[in-house]
Amino acid sequence: MICRYAFLSLLVISISAAAQTIPQSLGSMRLSDAKISSGLKEALQVGTDNAVKLTGRQDGYFKNPAIKIPLPKQLRTLETGLRAVGYGGQVDEFVLGMNRAAEKAAPHAKRIFGEAILQMSIDDARQILRGSDSAATEYFRAKTSEQLTAAFLPVVQQAMNDVGVTRQYRDLIGRYQNIPFASSPKLDIDSYVVAKSLDGLFYMLGEEEKKIRKNPAARVTDLLRQVFGRR
Repeated sequence: MICRYAFLSLLVISISAAAQTIPQSLGSMRLSDAKISSGLKEALQVGTDNAVKLTGRQDGYFKNPAIKIPLPKQLRTLETGLRAVGYGGQVDEFVLGMNRAAEKAAPHAKRIFGEAILQMSIDDARQILRGSDSAATEYFRAKTSEQLTAAFLPVVQQAMNDVGVTRQYRDLIGRYQNIPFASSPKLDIDSYVVAKSLDGLFYMLGEEEKKIRKNPAARVTDLLRQVFGRR
């Protein structure tokens, strides 16, 4: 009988102790959610800052083969014809100018990325953290592409005017039209450069995201190491 009472007493004590720890466990769970959200937002801040820095500098696009903006496909025939008659240098200057315009536009993404990070919910953070190696990049592409296009377009237009791309484009088209039997291609060159600028920016953002997910050395703060080290 004494053993039975002792057993029941221990059981009651155990249940009471477990009941007392439930609020603490719930508090830890909430803290974990907050930490996950904070860690992911910090990672995205690091990643977007790096992506903008890498693209928004001289030769950020032009000397990076992965994102360099090439001559549009619609102008490939034009390129062949112009190079054949000695205008290869002008074609090269035109390509350089498009990339310079993209490099000037890239820093304008920083504010838009920052706003998207602030608006991110805990559910968004959990899905991104548990998602693919490009989940954050895909999130940004869905959330910011429209804003980035609107922000980049006037900058690209101004930059292309400043570096002479618009003039070069018109000059190249004019020269090409002087070649017998040549037909002039139709192309919105500003929109083309904006689209390629964003493609390059998101590509670099994706590369930064992969580094943080896969390379412990890229987790430059304690919070990043804690959150991404325990995924």
